[in-house]
Amino acid sequence: MDLYAKARSLGIQTEYIDGGGHRRVTTPEALTTILDALPPQTPRHFVSEPVVIRTGQAAATDLPESARLPVRWKIADGASVLAEGEARERRIAWPGNLPEGVHRLHLSDAAASEEVPLLVAPQRAFGGGFERCWLIAVQLYGARSARNWGIGDFTDLQALMEFAHQLGADGIGLNPLHALFDDRPGDCSPYSPNSRLFLNALYVDVERIPEFKIGAGTRDSLAKLRAKDIVDYVGVAHLKWQALRAAFAAFKASPALDRVADFDKYRSEQGTLLSRFACFEVMRHKFSAPWWEWPAEWREPNDAACAKLRKARDTAAEVEFVEFVQWTADRQLGACQALAHKLNMRVGLYLDVAVGVQSDGFDAWNEQVAISRQLGVGAPPDPLNTAGQDWGLAGFNAAGLEMRSFAPFRQMLRASMRHAGAIRLDHVLGLKRLYLVPRGFGPANGAYVQMPFEALLAAVAQESVASRCVVIGEDLGTVPEGFRDTMAGWGIWSYLVMMFERDDQRAFRNADYYLANALVTFNTHDLSTYAGWRSFSDLRTKRGLGIDPGESDQDRWDALGALDAILRQNDIHDHDLYSVVSFLARTPSRMMVVSMEDLLGIVDQPNIPGTVNEHPNWRRRLSVSLEQLNSAIDSEALKGATRVRSHMG
Repeated sequence: MDLYAKARSLGIQTEYIDGGGHRRVTTPEALTTILDALPPQTPRHFVSEPVVIRTGQAAATDLPESARLPVRWKIADGASVLAEGEARERRIAWPGNLPEGVHRLHLSDAAASEEVPLLVAPQRAFGGGFERCWLIAVQLYGARSARNWGIGDFTDLQALMEFAHQLGADGIGLNPLHALFDDRPGDCSPYSPNSRLFLNALYVDVERIPEFKIGAGTRDSLAKLRAKDIVDYVGVAHLKWQALRAAFAAFKASPALDRVADFDKYRSEQGTLLSRFACFEVMRHKFSAPWWEWPAEWREPNDAACAKLRKARDTAAEVEFVEFVQWTADRQLGACQALAHKLNMRVGLYLDVAVGVQSDGFDAWNEQVAISRQLGVGAPPDPLNTAGQDWGLAGFNAAGLEMRSFAPFRQMLRASMRHAGAIRLDHVLGLKRLYLVPRGFGPANGAYVQMPFEALLAAVAQESVASRCVVIGEDLGTVPEGFRDTMAGWGIWSYLVMMFERDDQRAFRNADYYLANALVTFNTHDLSTYAGWRSFSDLRTKRGLGIDPGESDQDRWDALGALDAILRQNDIHDHDLYSVVSFLARTPSRMMVVSMEDLLGIVDQPNIPGTVNEHPNWRRRLSVSLEQLNSAIDSEALKGATRVRSHMG
């Protein structure tokens, strides 16, 4: 079998038409690298992909002509056999009483045998315990308060929850809270995580740790950090990690019994994953090199080596410190969602989930079969990015996920949903196919690799129902035909951005066009704020950075006119932010999000894609403190604009 035929047999699309209409063919060198980076696979004899059964629905699998009848089959859950049988025809009707979960299906005939995952899932993901609601989106790092340490924290989040509740909102939407790298605080993009399984410790309110006592020197430094308009991540990290270490030392020196019991409970809840994460962090600091350059004993997860590390005199306390920090972060975030429940907010926390992880981080080390560090997730060339994009993130691969019975994917979902009423899966198209760029090659030399779409949707439904968490798929841009219908059929909500909801004549679509099971918003963190959009500031900023905004000034004038037209059509005769919110509130979409930047009239957007240091991405703080929000926002206008939605919840 030649290289290209082999690639196609493994679900790798070796050629495609890019966004500019050009045919692209992956070079043999790049294709070889992609194939070498994926786990070894053998062609399937009986089924081409994992088997998915939806509870309450009849399910059957057709066998190929190459299968020699009879075909024996067995469904097992660990050592337990759930069902077995023998197919004498080319269709196997699966039993209807299988328990929900991910099982292993064994198939064999006279010549061959194979094993694949079999997923039994709810018919749909959790649908939300509400009719309609609205939320406020906040970049948590940017929250200002009289008491925080120059970066928003989980105590600020509680204050935001209470503020949102007063306005009639049902929750707060946040940037990803994933763990980053504590020793690289300047690498602050929340979408480039060390791990999606653990939390960013910089959001911990250190002063709420019972054992912590603040010193005079720290107070002096805090005043400078609080005064800055840009988050000083290096300065914040220096103070916070010192404070966390001091709190841990006090905890160890004089442990309160209830605190020790809760710490032990958390460690038991998190199990091996937490132990591995803590050991990984200790080793990462010790070796100061990517994990693939570490001593052989540590290049892969080794629970026996972790056990030694936990007991060794020079490392035991360091391992426990990492666990202490994660326990603290988890309990503080959990208190935010508990407050939302107490206030009867119908969503509470709406959290964002990054599409991939840094290749030198914990998740990539811990899941080397399911995550390929040599392959970067990206996008092919298009008119706005003619060279294509490599986001520098490692993503899941299909073969590895199937070999691991989708455990890494489900763990990631479970961690994200742990304290959330809703999550957003960034680049949800990645559940169907990922554009992978081999390390050392340009993004134009990537290839689309098919993912087990139905099985991943089934896993999402399983975790969503178990956690009672709504799942929103970020499905912006061009997606394959039928993709959104399939997603909707599994109860995954769409993500509708008004900026993009325009027809072929560039007119804004009317409210009744919007889907019900969707989140609707005017913009995103990667787009202009409303004030920036109306003032053309985003166009000027991008041009000043040498970035083509993809829009002329005349295009923007036309868009402003089109906005006025759709508002007037709905008997809205102004075009301020509250007029737009009033329009969005009339859409049937069940969840609406309004950004804090828009409520405060901020001109600059949080992130400009395609830049790193040219723009203060993920660094800009809000223009007013939490204590001033009531006077800075026209609460009555906002309540009026959202009233139709609040009264139909």
